[in-house]
Amino acid sequence: MKRISTGTRCVTILLALFTSLIASANNEWFEFYNNTRSLGMGGASIAVTSDETALYRNPANLGSIRDVYGTILDPELEASSNFTGQVTGKSTGKTFEIDEIKSVLDGNRGSYYHAKAQLSPSLVRRNLGFGLLYKNDVSAEMNTAGTLLDLKYQSDIAAVLGGNLRLFDGRIKIGASAKFINRIEAINPALSTAGSTDLATVGSEGSAFAFDAGILLQAPWTFIPTLGAVIRDIGDTKFDKHDGLRLKTATRPTTVKQSVDVAAAIFPIHGNQFRSVWTLEYSDVTNSRIDTDNAKRMHVGIEFNARDIFFLRMGYNQRYWTAGFEISSEKLQWQVSSYGEEIGTENSPREDRRLNTKLSLRF
Repeated sequence: MKRISTGTRCVTILLALFTSLIASANNEWFEFYNNTRSLGMGGASIAVTSDETALYRNPANLGSIRDVYGTILDPELEASSNFTGQVTGKSTGKTFEIDEIKSVLDGNRGSYYHAKAQLSPSLVRRNLGFGLLYKNDVSAEMNTAGTLLDLKYQSDIAAVLGGNLRLFDGRIKIGASAKFINRIEAINPALSTAGSTDLATVGSEGSAFAFDAGILLQAPWTFIPTLGAVIRDIGDTKFDKHDGLRLKTATRPTTVKQSVDVAAAIFPIHGNQFRSVWTLEYSDVTNSRIDTDNAKRMHVGIEFNARDIFFLRMGYNQRYWTAGFEISSEKLQWQVSSYGEEIGTENSPREDRRLNTKLSLRF
């Protein structure tokens, strides 16, 4: 009988371990920006956004803004549906500290943890906008043995400047935006719970200039049929411009590859004070993420608008239903959405159901 060397056995064991980690890893896609309205509409937005969030989602939509909009304060909070049960009696309120997350998940092994907090104050008018972004976004899961933490963490501080050019009476809109981003990131599918969880040790920090460009084509027909596209992170976004702005680390965050999103939309008017939006969106046409799961790229959204005060939303996001509502006045806006995020793989889908809410003080 042929004998198997010790070295071969070690390689085989390591390959098996690596394969199992890849198969079970958190496969959620983190985005630079998303918001409550979009999430209620299946994650779709690039062909339909016509408020201050156009600055972040598709700069070409700055040409669709009818007035001057600004947000003084717009906190947005998001968590998994099991978040309350996870943290009750275990959390000290440090939602985004890795050591705290490890402690919470030690009593909820095999349970998915997700939380996000975001502020995006901005000022926009037709064809021009400026905004700031502060975002903490974390997802994590501990294995049943309590020895490994599958972690994805991002903390961004950013400034965004966008502009748009309207052609042929607005039937063609071409927009672009420039972003300065400082990012702290920790992505590790097998972080040892026995080791350090300090971000300076397990994380990366760096800054980057990033550029997006978008286009909208709108026909002057009934329902205003619209086609939209956005090129994100043109030429790739590398976090190598400055380090140590918020944290001193040995490594830089992962380079964000250039990607392309496309969408179509229609805008039926059903009455004097009642209209709707219907949109279909496909993310990452160029497969910059190298992921074969096409279902994660599909977004379908519907919004019903009554008097610009009451909004009802529904959609499809990455295999799962979404829904939301909004109550809006001239100065105050409250939005709530529920959506499903795909955290599994093409062959083994897994849904993480989430609730998102946003309160905006506007002018």
